[in-house]
Amino acid sequence: MTDTSFSAAPAETLRIAVAQLNPVVGDVAGNADLIRRTRDDAARQGADLVVFSELFLSGYPPEDLVLKPAFQRACRAAAEALAAESAEGPALLIGTPWVESGQLYNAVLLLEGGAISAVRYKVDLPNYGVFDEKRVFTPGPLPGPIPFKGVRLGVPVCEDIWGSDVAECLMETGAEILIVPNASPYRRTVYDERASTAVARVVETDLPLLYVNQVGGQDELVFDGGSFALNADRSLAMQYPTFQERVRMTVWQRFENGWRCMEAPLAERIEGEEADYAACVLGLKDYVKKNGFPGVVLGLSGGIDSALVAALAVDALGAEKVHCIMLPYRYTSNESLSDAAAVAEKLGVRYDALPIAPAVEALEGVLAPAFDGAQRDVTEENLQSRIRGTILMSVSNKFGALVLTTGNKSEMSTGYATLYGDMNGGFNPIKDLYKTEVLRLARLRNRWKPLGAKGPDGEVIPERLIDKPPTAELRENQSDEDSLPPYPELDAILARLVEGDASVQEIAADGIDAETAAHVERLLTRAEYKRRQAAPGVKVTLRNFGRDRRYPITNRFTDEG
Repeated sequence: MTDTSFSAAPAETLRIAVAQLNPVVGDVAGNADLIRRTRDDAARQGADLVVFSELFLSGYPPEDLVLKPAFQRACRAAAEALAAESAEGPALLIGTPWVESGQLYNAVLLLEGGAISAVRYKVDLPNYGVFDEKRVFTPGPLPGPIPFKGVRLGVPVCEDIWGSDVAECLMETGAEILIVPNASPYRRTVYDERASTAVARVVETDLPLLYVNQVGGQDELVFDGGSFALNADRSLAMQYPTFQERVRMTVWQRFENGWRCMEAPLAERIEGEEADYAACVLGLKDYVKKNGFPGVVLGLSGGIDSALVAALAVDALGAEKVHCIMLPYRYTSNESLSDAAAVAEKLGVRYDALPIAPAVEALEGVLAPAFDGAQRDVTEENLQSRIRGTILMSVSNKFGALVLTTGNKSEMSTGYATLYGDMNGGFNPIKDLYKTEVLRLARLRNRWKPLGAKGPDGEVIPERLIDKPPTAELRENQSDEDSLPPYPELDAILARLVEGDASVQEIAADGIDAETAAHVERLLTRAEYKRRQAAPGVKVTLRNFGRDRRYPITNRFTDEG
């Protein structure tokens, strides 16, 4: 397996098809077939080369699956089969796990002329946040360019452009275009970070750069696409949309001072709250679809959290695949009953009301001998939540629908949720949204929805529901503020603690009450055991609970200010 000679007459024009697609982790055969379909389509458009995202053949991130020898062999066999089919072109640049001399690499292969003509390995393996590639892969050596049609292509892989060494090495060894396969997941600040990183590499190397990103949901991660290209003068030459699959042609022309992208799509991307909402929709859609669930079921309480989850579910899956159930008890207000019914009607979903009083009273009767002489307290309140969770799980068992949980990040942070109750379920699309963000996204959805969303236009969550004081309705006249600070204050503290790792002293120095900050910090620490048992959910912030922030459950450190 040797690189093609650089002696071929260099091309003056390259037609490069950029494949921003949605692979499935572990579906090697399915991903290979997607490569084939994309190759055939690109061939009809006259492409010279089709570029896919990082580890496309295996799906990203494969985590410990990539350590399984049978999986490694399947990836290699699929790559070799694709190479054998590449004789008539176009050539393919694909990412795959690759074993060489007993070492496992995150690799990129050039398939052309019926063979694997070049192999390059990822050098900088990320080991922070959601990434732990050093755990499974061996870092490759600094690479040289890949020869293709007499053109030297530099192929740094994802993290390889976040430092300067790999790109500079490629420039110094003659690279003419940088092509960067990525599997870069969404988070709020990621667009500016990617752009500044790419511009820095272009400035350092004086080379154009083509950034190819994956799109789609994988467990807690959502890959937003947004592939782009920069010319050597840093001008934006190509922009793909975010959260959408695309395969489009780019045309590159050689000039005296280097290569330039002359023809390419320039789409608008969505940012801010719209991107957060689109990420939640895509993450939910792919979790349900890729895991084979026929639909979802959730408890619709008449509160804002479950209303937003219902809207997300309909946008992701369509109303016919969403089943909402109201589970009222004596503390459920008439307002909540009417609000839940209104949301269900606006969304067009199946809606059932199943009163839980008989189950609550029966369970209290069963427990009466054990509780004899004890005062009523939060235990009896939580029976309501746990009965609701059991009913939803029973519906799931009967019909196969996935139970969606509806707790927001403020609740997950402070433990304001009931284990085996409202925490029951398989996925939570708002897990990484604080309460104040839930409210903002609800208002956003009433005036906007993402491209391809299956829900109705216009208002789907009544304004009165958004504006009313939040309550769990587990006792008379209950309010969330009985147990927690007001959400704007709480969320400001939590953002500093969770995303910023700030101390109570640092938070207090910014004008926030020190006693309140210390109280919230204690709640955050004590709730870790609950979060370990929570359903996975879409990541949108810098640090989510799960892949990003992993604290010990047994933990005696306190920050009391």
